[in-house]
Amino acid sequence: MTGSDRLPDDAARRATADYIASVQRGDGLIPWYEGGPADPWDHVEAAMGLTVGGRHEAAEGAYRWLADAQLDDGGWPATYTGATPGVDAHRETHHAAYPATGVWHHFLATRDRSFLESMWPTVEAGLDFAVDRQAATGEVHWAVAPDGRPYEDALLAGSSSIYKSLACGIAAAETLGRPRPDWREAYDRLGEAIRGHRDRFDRTWDSKRDYAMDWFYPALCGAVTDETARERLDGDRERFIEDGLGCRCVTDEPWVTVAETAELVVARAGAGHRDRAETLLGWLDRFRDDVGGYWTGYQFENDERWPARRPTWTAGAVLLAADALTGATPAAGLFLVRGAPGPPTDGA
Repeated sequence: MTGSDRLPDDAARRATADYIASVQRGDGLIPWYEGGPADPWDHVEAAMGLTVGGRHEAAEGAYRWLADAQLDDGGWPATYTGATPGVDAHRETHHAAYPATGVWHHFLATRDRSFLESMWPTVEAGLDFAVDRQAATGEVHWAVAPDGRPYEDALLAGSSSIYKSLACGIAAAETLGRPRPDWREAYDRLGEAIRGHRDRFDRTWDSKRDYAMDWFYPALCGAVTDETARERLDGDRERFIEDGLGCRCVTDEPWVTVAETAELVVARAGAGHRDRAETLLGWLDRFRDDVGGYWTGYQFENDERWPARRPTWTAGAVLLAADALTGATPAAGLFLVRGAPGPPTDGA
């Protein structure tokens, strides 16, 4: 059986979206799992999964929750217990930026301009929160303390996510006739930092080079492209890939994670390695449960699922990967497009 033979079909994608919707609260918030915590970034990832699976009303409810919960400075507390912010109420810049990616994704799938208009204030404030924390050298400081003090260091994966969110925000701004040239300038400076200045990240803590997200996020988010992306992904394959299982979270742990493998699928596809992307996604079929959820990961030395949870954001990541390979929705190419996209060309 080839990787393409095991890609989720329409019924499987709908079942996975239904699983996410079954965990979603009545107010729109999508916890990691039933009764569990939540955070803004994973909430958006799960909401995009709802869109891919055709659960548009549920996805829009998730975005309305973001609009209602957004703080006056444009950010969100990093964690929620139920609908209440967690004890550590710092705000992370990639969390604030990521709604731009989700909202643009939903617009591409539905071409609902009224939805894009209604979410524009949320998108704009969130991206402004992130851009306001950009260093003069291009990277974006990763968080703001509860008292408003910035944590002046940057994560390569977090800044890469912001890079993609800026691309989506720029496209939304131009579609609505509200151009933000300052965002494009920030986008260009951030891309330069990601591509050529690794020393601007992890300055005050241990390097994250052994984390998979540091490896493939610059390619996933389009900061590195073409042959450079392929070389990056091929260069560390042996460190991160466990054949037949997936992508390790970190190089020194015998643990593959479904969400990171799914995101790597999209990075591979965007770099032109479709066959490898299909193989990776096919490996994940073994981690799917009977109702459409996906287990977090697999500790292969102990031969056990760990943690024994089925996160909604993991399901969302798999749905995004499947869509990127099957082209089932009009938003399928979102993470395959390189550069800051312009408005759709079909008059939407």
